[in-house]
Amino acid sequence: MTWRVVVGLILFWLLQTLLISASFADEMRPGYLELKESSPKLFSVLWKVPAKGDKKLALNVKLPLDCQDKSQANTQFINGAYIQRWVVQCKTGLVDQSIAISGLTTTNTDVLVRLEFTNGSSQSILLTPSKNSFQVPKQASSSQVIGTYTWLGITHILMGVDHLLFVFALLLIVTGKRRLLWTITAFTIAHSITLVSATLGLVYVPQQPVEAVIALSILFLAVEIVHGQQGRPGFAARWPWLVAFVFGLLHGFGFAGALAEVGLPEQAIPLALIFFNVGVELGQLFFIAIALLLGWMLHSFKQPILMVGLKTSIIYSIGGLSSFWLFERISLFYK
Repeated sequence: MTWRVVVGLILFWLLQTLLISASFADEMRPGYLELKESSPKLFSVLWKVPAKGDKKLALNVKLPLDCQDKSQANTQFINGAYIQRWVVQCKTGLVDQSIAISGLTTTNTDVLVRLEFTNGSSQSILLTPSKNSFQVPKQASSSQVIGTYTWLGITHILMGVDHLLFVFALLLIVTGKRRLLWTITAFTIAHSITLVSATLGLVYVPQQPVEAVIALSILFLAVEIVHGQQGRPGFAARWPWLVAFVFGLLHGFGFAGALAEVGLPEQAIPLALIFFNVGVELGQLFFIAIALLLGWMLHSFKQPILMVGLKTSIIYSIGGLSSFWLFERISLFYK
């Protein structure tokens, strides 16, 4: 067995592990801390912590020392996360004060912190295991907005296994560099349109049906790939750019739903929206580059039987996982 075969098999195993296990990696999901000023120096706190199974991750909010609780924390367990709400009063406010998340350095998750003030301004900052605290500035700088929302876009697409599986299935269908370029461009334009439109409130689509149709789009491509292997190329093989554009519109609503959860800074909405989309594109291009490298490694085997087996395994993994998501998401309609 050559070194290329060994490396190719390792890459294939890593991809399979990533795609299947990432959807269950609760600890990878970001936390969310929101402090909304309802009256001068009085803040409503929303603290959302991912759960691992039914156990809350060991993360805790560390507010400035002069912040005192004015209500008991109300805790709920919703959609795999613990959500706490309470009210605090900070005698000197939050500007120039430090906010930290204890326990973050020992996890694999991030926490988005969002602050809203009575003067209409807002700030967002992403805390990570390597940077678990920050000092609140008087006003968010452009660099803070750009860095935070670009990274949010990157992490969202790389953790969005369903979006990645759709792109990966397109790569399995499309032949030729030019067709691939047009197809990925169509997908990018489509999801950018609906991301911007939905985020700005120009269009509204309920999130649950969108998530179900996203799963259906992946299943559709998996079936199309199987038909192509049987010598019956379908609609996606003939017009991949059109399929990518139509389903890309729906995927954009999915991105908008994720962005709606964290919100946009009032004083820099266009900047945050642009760079969230930039982050999504950077993450998508990174994934495509890795997938193409994987494809090159596998095709360098020059072992047709092994290649057919690997491709079949990948296709049916995609079809099986997307089918599971489809039924799971449809079942949520009745809850």
